[in-house]
Amino acid sequence: MAQQTILETRGLTKQFKGFVAVKDVNLRFEAGKIHALIGPNGAGKTTFFNLLTKFLIPTSGQIIYKGKDITQVSPAQIACAGVIRSFQISAVFPHLTVLENVRIGLQRKAGIASRFWQSSKVLDGFNGHAMEMLKTVDLEAYVDTKAADMPYGRKRALEIAATLAMDPELMLLDEPTQGMGQEDVDRVKELIKRVGANRTILMVEHNMKVVSDISDTITVLQRGQVLAHGNYKEVSTNPQVIEAYLGGGHA
Repeated sequence: MAQQTILETRGLTKQFKGFVAVKDVNLRFEAGKIHALIGPNGAGKTTFFNLLTKFLIPTSGQIIYKGKDITQVSPAQIACAGVIRSFQISAVFPHLTVLENVRIGLQRKAGIASRFWQSSKVLDGFNGHAMEMLKTVDLEAYVDTKAADMPYGRKRALEIAATLAMDPELMLLDEPTQGMGQEDVDRVKELIKRVGANRTILMVEHNMKVVSDISDTITVLQRGQVLAHGNYKEVSTNPQVIEAYLGGGHA
């Protein structure tokens, strides 16, 4: 049975004053899969992410999400549609507790994220669900810890929990293991695998061990174009991919 396509790009292109960062990319992402986007530095991976989440406007091409053209919609509309993104730099509220960070995600989903005058009784109503999110990412022991006081790897897990709180159908993770020690890498890798069991994940990732262990499909970009696409065995033995990595550094 054919897999359902949740996201598709058609001829997606981004040009900056004569420099083409993403060129004529045609990709389909299957629902319920973990899809890794890799490539040498400067290959266009982050630009591609920025196009998908509308932080950049395409020069040409289309972005189709669940059968609808979302090329011209705003980043806020993208988020409301169920496409939620994390960033290379951990983006949590440093002076709020772990519980409060996740609760904000739940408030956003409920449509009261900006209503800071809500009573403590109303806000406490989110605590049970927030604790479920924290258990999912093994952070229940940090519930009262300020985010600024957490180890880096646990901050990344918190960011994923806050993302999960918004109940995304498609999660875009930008370098989820960047800057981590091996213990944190293993923990976040297993976390991504676990939360990807019932949603679609698209991740940009440099750690090839992580990519090989949890990705269903891998796309390799080089100079803004698709160089290869397939499972890890197909991609890792592709002569063009091997040449690109030897000539362009590790991704």
